[in-house]
Amino acid sequence: MNFRLSTIMLAATILGAMLAFNTESQQAQAEYADVVLNEYSEDAGMRPVVFPHWFHRIRYRCKVCHGDLGFQFKAGGNDINMVKIIDGQYCGACHDGDVAWSIENCELCHSGMPDTPTQVHHSTVSQLAGKLREASEAKEKEAEE
Repeated sequence: MNFRLSTIMLAATILGAMLAFNTESQQAQAEYADVVLNEYSEDAGMRPVVFPHWFHRIRYRCKVCHGDLGFQFKAGGNDINMVKIIDGQYCGACHDGDVAWSIENCELCHSGMPDTPTQVHHSTVSQLAGKLREASEAKEKEAEE
């Protein structure tokens, strides 16, 4: 790919991310299978990370991240923090300023709304789990009455 096309694509990606992050009052928009990482973010005074899983999955095979980079296939199974990312682990393996934007662009990743729980958003599993939880709570209420 030539340099001009690469530059245009990078500018379009950054512009899109900036437009998505333009106001504090705007709710974070997570797409199907996006993952919110909030293990340390809010405690450190940062917004939670919204990780666009399918955006990455379209470009890379599962083994790139889950094999080569060490991400586990379990929500909460990785102890990811900025020190490790700066050291080139996890996200930092690609987000180094060469392969993808560097970590100095905090708001591109830390775009979630405060108090967003760590979870996969809008997934069928999350929706089913919510319905099962509601049904279970309704049964418990009936039993108490």
